Formats: sequence, C-alpha cells, structure tokens
Amino acid sequence: MPYRRLGEAGIKVSALSLGGWTTFGSSVADQSTVSAILRAAYEAGVTFFDIADVYARGEAERVMGTVLRQFPRHELVISSKVYWPMSDDVNDRGLSRKHILESIDKSLRRIGTDYLDLYFCHRFDPDTPLEETARAMDDLVRQGKVLYWGTSEWSGAQLRAAHALADRRNLTPPSVEQPQYNLLTRGAVERDVGPAAAETGMGLVVWSPLASGVLTGKYDDGIPAGSRLARIDWLRGAGLSEETRARVRRFGELAAEVGTSRARLALAWCLAQPNISSVITGATALSQLEENLAALQLSVNDELRARLDAIFGLV
Repeated sequence: MPYRRLGEAGIKVSALSLGGWTTFGSSVADQSTVSAILRAAYEAGVTFFDIADVYARGEAERVMGTVLRQFPRHELVISSKVYWPMSDDVNDRGLSRKHILESIDKSLRRIGTDYLDLYFCHRFDPDTPLEETARAMDDLVRQGKVLYWGTSEWSGAQLRAAHALADRRNLTPPSVEQPQYNLLTRGAVERDVGPAAAETGMGLVVWSPLASGVLTGKYDDGIPAGSRLARIDWLRGAGLSEETRARVRRFGELAAEVGTSRARLALAWCLAQPNISSVITGATALSQLEENLAALQLSVNDELRARLDAIFGLV
C-alpha cells in the first residue's frame, strides 16, 4: 500500500481508503460483516477511513467506530463530516458555529475516539459567513478535537476564499478537499478544484471513483433491483444516459484488451492522476474490497491514459 502526503500537510494517507457512504450502517448493517471488511482493509494497509455524520444518520460512524476502536489509534486516519441536516431542528444543519461545535462531540462519541484526523465541511454553506465557519474549525483544531479540517464539493473560488480569510485572520486553513472524481465526472476537478487545491497546498481525497458502480458495467443493461442507483433517486437522475452506457461499454472492451476489469482500471486511473492523495472506495463484501485493492498492481501509462481520454474526455 502506498502512502501519500495530504497536499503540503505532513500527514500521510493510504492511497486507497475505505468509506462508509451508502454502505456501512445501511445496506451493510450486520456488524460482523462490517468488521470483516474493515479488518481485511486494515490488514491490507488501508489506514484512512472516511465517514460522515449523515451516513445512515450516525449509524455508519457507530458501526465503523466499533471496529476501528480495535486498531491502534495512532496508525489510523479517521475522518467525518458536518453540514447536512441530522434532524428536523432548524439549527441541526449547516456550518454555523452552533452546529459544528455540537456535531463534533456527537461524532466523536459515536466513533469512540478523542479526536478526528480530518473533519470536512460537507458542502459550502451560503447561509453562514465563511469567517464563522473557519473560526469554529480553527477552534476545534486548537482544542485538539480535530487535527486538520477540510472541505467537500467546494468550488475553486471557495477554496481560495477560505485560504485568503485564514491568512488575514491568522486561522488554520483547510488542508484537504473531497470532490467527486472519476472517468465520467472530471471537469470540475481538472479545470477548477484541482488547480485551486494545488495553488493553496491542499490535498485531494476523491469519492465515487467508480461512478456509483456505473464504470463497473453493472448498469450496462439497466438498473438492477437493490443496486445503489435503484435506491438513491438523485444518483439515478445524475445522467445514466445511453451515451454514457455506450462509453462504459467501450471502456469494458479496453479493459478486456488490457487484461483487467473495469473496476480495477477505473481505480488505477484515479490513482495515477496528479495531486490525488487518496481514492475513497466502498465495499459491501470482501470480494469487492479485494477487487479494489487489486487496482494497486495496475499501471496506467501515457498510451493507456490517452485511450481513456479518447473514450471519456472531460465532463
């Protein structure tokens, strides 16, 4: 397992990480299955585990934390996130000082740890002054509850604004951005977020490298019952067009020619892109985890990269 610096920060994260979005605590609720997957990941060298309070309304933090507490804490990089509503209460959402300071304590209790290595602002909050959010995150760093704070799905302009504010006010700036990034969703990172992160010294840890399974070929002939796209409306509506299916089929032909699977090739492509600190994967079974880990053995050279660009381009 390679380990990479988180941008210009001193901390290192495993190149492949394991997240809990739509899996642990929801589609994978059995604690023994969660334990088996997380333990196998840890034994394979995965040290970065990504969670969020909103994943299964706290259950992902709870079931993953139950397992993570069994490993040496200093060997792990654990993250969670704050922003999305956790109840119907008007203040139980967003990036206000109130919500951030209350949410961190709840996440720490559910996970069962004294601190988070990374704490992400899960989206930009237009209803809260950026300085209020940045000061709250700076306070968490100074208190030792958070070691590094980050952002998720912020624009390049928002990242630059956060760093400019931190510089003016002598606050801790964000160290990491978590955007969606895969062969089907590239444009925002490569044109906007990636350059801003590089300019400000932030690392990139990317989510949905398999485009919610689309790049594996699972949806070539429709949407199987029980699949992620069948369960989550907004994902299904994000663009599973016939043109997309045609591109993914061509991708499958290229993967077969290379002698690998589509999942491995999609992950290897993400791992080979510049300034990527970690690629966050998901798994509902040990076989999926093993398939993901196998991507570490696949090299993406310039010729293969060019052929992938010819299929997908920038979207």
